[in-house]
Amino acid sequence: MSDRLAKILSHDCGPFAQFVKYGAVGVMATCVQIAVFYVLAATCLKCLKPDDWAVVWLGLPSAKFDGSEAWFASRWFLADVATSVGFVFANVFCWLMNRAFVFRPGRFRWYVEFGMFFGASAGATALALLVQSVLMSVFGMMTSLAFFIEIVVSFLVNFFARKFFIFRG
Repeated sequence: MSDRLAKILSHDCGPFAQFVKYGAVGVMATCVQIAVFYVLAATCLKCLKPDDWAVVWLGLPSAKFDGSEAWFASRWFLADVATSVGFVFANVFCWLMNRAFVFRPGRFRWYVEFGMFFGASAGATALALLVQSVLMSVFGMMTSLAFFIEIVVSFLVNFFARKFFIFRG
């Protein structure tokens, strides 16, 4: 491994490289969350409408929408459950990767750091889930679009919480 790559992967890189690494880890963690979300949304939770992007473009199965107001009214809740389960998997992965490659651990004991990391992520996700729920239940937005907006809101809140409150920069 070249010295330059070793420097970039180390905790001693500059702020720009740190932000790029944070973004790369975030993309990988987001892929974990997306995979878990769509496995659940397309199978056991059935919260995708027939016109959802994931159904149309990826061929994922959708719920058999028969005009049932009860199913449509609960769709946002099913999507929130799928998002929450994906959140747990993605955040364990993200904490491990951020600790190894992005931020210098050591400000707190590992279990306190993990608790703070997970707590900050849970707070960011709760805010983002509120946005997702409103977009789906009030505005009737498709599941996939609301889910991707949730991801963006969560990403922005998480970076600042992790950078300034959890790790040592």
